[in-house]
Amino acid sequence: MARLRHRPLLLLAAISVAIVASLVRPAAAVRPFVLVLSVDDFLKDSSAHPSLPSADSGGDADADEWDDFADDSPAADPLLSPSSWVPLLDPTSSPLSGDEPDSPADSLFVAGARAMLSAVSEGDDAAFVTGAAQIEAAATSGHPGAQSALAFLSGAGMSRPASRSRAFLLHKFAADAGDLQSKMAIAYSYFRQEMYEEAVTLYAELAEAALTSSLISKEPPVIEPIRLHSGTEENKEALRKSRGEDDEDFQITEYQAQRGNAAAMYKLGLLYYYGLRGLRRDYVKAFHWFSKAVDKGDTRAMELLGEIYARGAGVERNYTEAYKWLTLAAKQQHYSAYNGLGYLYVKGYGVEKKNLTKAREYFKVAADNKEAGGHYNLGVLYLKGIGVKRDIMEACNHLLQAVNAGQPKAIYQVAKLFQKGIGLKRNLHMATMLYKSVAERGPWSSLSRWALESYLKGDVGKALLLYSRMADLGYEVAQSNAAWILDKYGDESICMGESGFCTDMERHLRSHALWWQASEQGNEHAALLIGDAYYYGRGVARDYERAAEAYMHAQSQSNAQAMFNLGYMHEHGHGLPLDLHLAKRYYDQAVAVDSAAKLPVMLALTSLWLRKNYADSFLVRFIDSLPEIYPVVEEWVEDVLMDEGNATILTLFACLATVLYLRERQRRQVAAANPQQPDDAPM
Repeated sequence: MARLRHRPLLLLAAISVAIVASLVRPAAAVRPFVLVLSVDDFLKDSSAHPSLPSADSGGDADADEWDDFADDSPAADPLLSPSSWVPLLDPTSSPLSGDEPDSPADSLFVAGARAMLSAVSEGDDAAFVTGAAQIEAAATSGHPGAQSALAFLSGAGMSRPASRSRAFLLHKFAADAGDLQSKMAIAYSYFRQEMYEEAVTLYAELAEAALTSSLISKEPPVIEPIRLHSGTEENKEALRKSRGEDDEDFQITEYQAQRGNAAAMYKLGLLYYYGLRGLRRDYVKAFHWFSKAVDKGDTRAMELLGEIYARGAGVERNYTEAYKWLTLAAKQQHYSAYNGLGYLYVKGYGVEKKNLTKAREYFKVAADNKEAGGHYNLGVLYLKGIGVKRDIMEACNHLLQAVNAGQPKAIYQVAKLFQKGIGLKRNLHMATMLYKSVAERGPWSSLSRWALESYLKGDVGKALLLYSRMADLGYEVAQSNAAWILDKYGDESICMGESGFCTDMERHLRSHALWWQASEQGNEHAALLIGDAYYYGRGVARDYERAAEAYMHAQSQSNAQAMFNLGYMHEHGHGLPLDLHLAKRYYDQAVAVDSAAKLPVMLALTSLWLRKNYADSFLVRFIDSLPEIYPVVEEWVEDVLMDEGNATILTLFACLATVLYLRERQRRQVAAANPQQPDDAPM
């Protein structure tokens, strides 16, 4: 049975310790973000705004800014910027700067980054220090990528004293030179400090870069980053499904597709097209399997073939072919195809001429059938007054529906509305959060794929370094993954500290800082762990008040265990006022939120009743002594019973005792059946 790390649930009655440990566990994942607005969030008069484009504005600059129907043809993929680590991780990627590094600073940066990645894989702290020194030398020469990497090392306290101020300054230098990863780090720093005027500007730029690169990058955006842990345990099911072509389910699907199964062909096409379940995005393979699926009669692939031809993804761009396949898909009532047809009519691609009326009709069919793209494109038409009378409220309604369906471009547009106060009241906090969610889909998110791949291969040191790097950029899942690795693999030489490997204190403090950052971004499990750290003094000074603050944060996200803990603290006056009525209220809330808490809550309410009616009784004193008794018992179980040698001896002894018991039982049964036989007769 997995051991629960939080203790208050275990202190109510000695007989219930083992039972309660399996009942209430911290939530494993952060709840999905859904944008919910009230009437007060909308402007009453949205008919005019200085930054709202005019329907007949032609080609003025502001209209260009709002033109969402422009071609996506960026000059270069920002993934291959000089600061990217991906070419160092992926041997099939292009080099960082052409065929060879362009300058001594480039050479130092590449050599230093490679040395650090190799060092954490091999557990070589001396090699890591050497690599960090090369990074520092390149940063001194003004290399933006090296400055960004050195900022990360300084903030984490790797091979140098931790200094948040120095880290921020180095990130600022790198960002001013155009480094997008440092811009992410600075934007996140502003976001944490609630400096939304500064944060929103950076996140808006990064979100635009993320949308620009999402269609051309070989590395697709990581839409659903994998959480390594479920509560305190490894998330084995999610990890199993992330092994790419090594996954058994994938191999079964591939076998079925090769045997002519149309549904399997379509599924393979989807996996390669979007780069899902640990697979690398491969448009050529996606096109191959979609084409075979259509040949076998699976009409779902028609719409995606149309999209592939429209984008020129793995094939030569051909709008006529795109129109053909989208039309066929629409006839089969695949409503996302209507959205694609509407786009072609807006642009006049693959059709006789532009037709905004038809475009709107197609978008409406898609939207009426809950297609997020249809809502988004209708929103853009009403926002800009393209082919329709401008209606800001109608635009907002469509865009918000697309946002809650997870449409990235809609999230970006709504963020812009909040930023500029168009249709929606100006709200920089909301705009920053929305821009951030889009920016985190940028090409830099591919580091999480390499971190996961490293973890699956058993290279935990490299996984920790890459997750820590992403944590510096503000990714909550990376923050919790890095913290979990530090806690789970604390005895292994994978954590690089100020001088050599991390001391226990350095590891505790780094883990604590990462959990705290994750809790700030809504990770209730992280908030629970922070509360535990302060409650028990793990890696930090014991502080009941800060523990209560962390539990309050988790409780605000409807976490049952946090509610239970707060009830316990009110019952005993730990960091909160001694208040039995409030304690009962929290206990009742816990069982209302999670029925699994029924037994521990029942025991807690029994404890409350005893405390209220028999305050000075032996039972109350015994319950209050359990927090001191339990750690001693737990330590004895771990150090004595669970010791490998002792456990083996105890197991053998138990087996021997069982054999002797069964032997004696058999002898007595035989004796009872044959009373005339003497006891010493042979059996």
